[in-house]
Amino acid sequence: MAQDRPAARGGHGAAVADDAERPVTAIVDEHGTVTGWSPGAVRLLGYEHEEVLGRAGTDLLAEPGAEAVMEALAGRRSWNGHVVLRHRDGREVRVALLARRRTTPVGPDWLLVRVDEARLHSGADVTAMDWGFSEFPCILGLLDTNLLVVRANRDMERAAGLTEDQLQGLRPSEIITDQPEPCRVERAMRTAVETDQREHLRTFVRVPGEAVEHSWSVWVAPAKDENGDLRGVCFTAQDLTEQYSAQQRLLLLNKAGSRIGTTLDIGRTAQQLADVTVPQFADFTGVDVLTFLEHGNEPPPGPLNGPVDVRRAGQRSVATGESGDLVGTGEVVTHPRFSELIERLGGTRTTTPEASSRLLAEWTGHDPARAARVGSQRIHSVMVVPLRARGITLGVTLFMRHRRPEPFAHHDMLLAEELTARAVVSMDNARRYVRERKTAETLQRDLLPQQLPEQSAVETASRYLPAQGQAGVGGDWFDVIPLSSARVALVVGDVVGHGLQASATMGRFRTAVRSLAEMGLPPDEVLTHLDDMVTRLSDESGSESAAAYTGTTCLYAVYDPVSRRCTAARAGHPIPLVVSPPGTVDLFDLPAGPPLGVGGTPFEASQRELPEGSVLAFYTNGLIETRHRDLDEGLAMLRRSLTETPESLEASCDHILAAMLPEQPEDDAALLLARTRALDPGQVATWDVPADPAAVAPIRADAAARLGSWGLEDVLFSTELIVSELITNAIRYGNPPIRLRLIYDRELICEVSDTGIAAPHLRPASLMDEGGRGLLLVAQLGRRWGVRYGQQGKTIWAEQTLPDGLPGGLAPGHPPSPG
Repeated sequence: MAQDRPAARGGHGAAVADDAERPVTAIVDEHGTVTGWSPGAVRLLGYEHEEVLGRAGTDLLAEPGAEAVMEALAGRRSWNGHVVLRHRDGREVRVALLARRRTTPVGPDWLLVRVDEARLHSGADVTAMDWGFSEFPCILGLLDTNLLVVRANRDMERAAGLTEDQLQGLRPSEIITDQPEPCRVERAMRTAVETDQREHLRTFVRVPGEAVEHSWSVWVAPAKDENGDLRGVCFTAQDLTEQYSAQQRLLLLNKAGSRIGTTLDIGRTAQQLADVTVPQFADFTGVDVLTFLEHGNEPPPGPLNGPVDVRRAGQRSVATGESGDLVGTGEVVTHPRFSELIERLGGTRTTTPEASSRLLAEWTGHDPARAARVGSQRIHSVMVVPLRARGITLGVTLFMRHRRPEPFAHHDMLLAEELTARAVVSMDNARRYVRERKTAETLQRDLLPQQLPEQSAVETASRYLPAQGQAGVGGDWFDVIPLSSARVALVVGDVVGHGLQASATMGRFRTAVRSLAEMGLPPDEVLTHLDDMVTRLSDESGSESAAAYTGTTCLYAVYDPVSRRCTAARAGHPIPLVVSPPGTVDLFDLPAGPPLGVGGTPFEASQRELPEGSVLAFYTNGLIETRHRDLDEGLAMLRRSLTETPESLEASCDHILAAMLPEQPEDDAALLLARTRALDPGQVATWDVPADPAAVAPIRADAAARLGSWGLEDVLFSTELIVSELITNAIRYGNPPIRLRLIYDRELICEVSDTGIAAPHLRPASLMDEGGRGLLLVAQLGRRWGVRYGQQGKTIWAEQTLPDGLPGGLAPGHPPSPG
């Protein structure tokens, strides 16, 4: 081949070097036509561009190499080898050629590049391939079609603990015989051979000399020769243990975020922590909390020097039915003053094998039975993490391993702290909730009647059941208030909201209702005064606290055992039910009335005469309404329950609660049952009094005679004085008609009514005053006295306590014997 430059310019060697430095390339399309010709190709073969472009590439080949080259290129994407080219002057030029098939916008073509002759024959590519195969940074192996090892790199030798010579001729299942995973790899290889497809799988295999399984990412692919014939399979295995462990830690944290802290219950939260960490993180987890948590109390001041009592709040073990030590769930364990666990309560943590050994040795010293149990399970690593929230130590969590061979490491400590931190926040919230709930329960318990008063008008039984969910104690309340003239007031109400504020608001309402009841106001007026009070309180408290008062519901009823009439009114409260003596249940028809503080509609009272032995059922909406049951369904269910109640009111309350409420009610509920009684006509005496002072003496004599028939001679003198003063007061300051009534009940009740509205007052009388001492005498002789107003005037009444030994009231239906 002629050279473009004369040899004189550097000699033959210089010309060759110059040619080698210039790239010699040509482009041939898929039809074999030359479409590209570089200046280096011009210098190599002597053909100018216009002489070559458009010609068949085979014209440049010297015979007999043309057919061999075309056959070599057919069906391939690359080729390298020697070709003999024809120079323009006719001589042959032998070159080393590299051919690569390309895809271009105008169609496929071949790029032909001349390479260094020495490089083609030096074997450098083969050597580099051997180097790369041997030092490839993961396990790399070649197997034949019988899945026998042909080649293995250094990482595969280290992982198997065998040399390449020892590995050759073995199957994967024969290299590692004590684990099932190599069989999976072998099946994947067989699938790759049969389907001519790549396979990927994740395996867990222990390497020789290690007890911990490694996570491997394995790829298997068919291995073919240059002709496309299947010669075997190649595979790679990359150790992803660190990445897998990090992924598992993140998954465990995510799992903990969704499963820990779903309830405001310390024990359940502790158990959730144990359930999440076993077996994914530890073989045994025990959560010990300081006993003060159970009551929601603050921790004792100063450091915890011991001895310290902790309660096992939750635990779990991989061994079904067994715990890591002898402590059972709910048991209290006392730790000595200088124990390793008390140090953890101070804020330090145990993660090192040395610390684990100290803790295990400590158990051996002061609790041999526990140490023996731990030793029998071959626990080798213990980690104790303090439970701390907002600077307060609440307890400790013990993590143990015995099935997992690896001890706890630094990253395990960080994970354990993160897991316990999520749990301890919920536990501290639960502690605070318990404290607030107990405070609210105590407040509400003190505000609700501890024992319903005994009186002759009704027999009563009641129940209050606070909500068991996160809502806490609410504002439901009930009350039984003895009134004058043997009457009784029955009250039930429901304050909006839950917690301390609702309990405090309930206490204000109950106090207000009692004060209004003492005034003897009818039910509709009582509700009107309460409504006015809510409006004032809402204005005083501002918009944020107004909701605590506005919307409160209340039902107020007054039962008179003399007339057997019940008068009631309600402010947005559920309607009461009446169970007649035969057992039928119907509604006490009452106008609804708006809730307190809403306004817009006056309250209306309704009156109904009840047969003796009727049962009035008062309740709050928490008894009949739930998330899965509306008011109408609940009311119908309550009516059915009332028809099935036993004779005892106490048993009836239990039966109704069991039938109406789930084990964990979502709202607090109050129930008040009252069975009516009637005073016998023989227990009541009535006289119409003329508005004449002369009538006082005969009326007083008649009253004395009636007391004698009742056997109440011991209170005869005081009763005559009370009757005289009250009648004289009515004649002097009141308006006729005037009426005297004596009621013989648990107390002796004397009342005088007239149509006047002038209010009586106690006032001191001077030595020279002729009057002014009447009410003072009444107040001193009677246990209590008062005045109540009605639609037709007022009634002044006085009660006397009967001396010991007197009957103190007669049983209903049995009139007194005549004197």
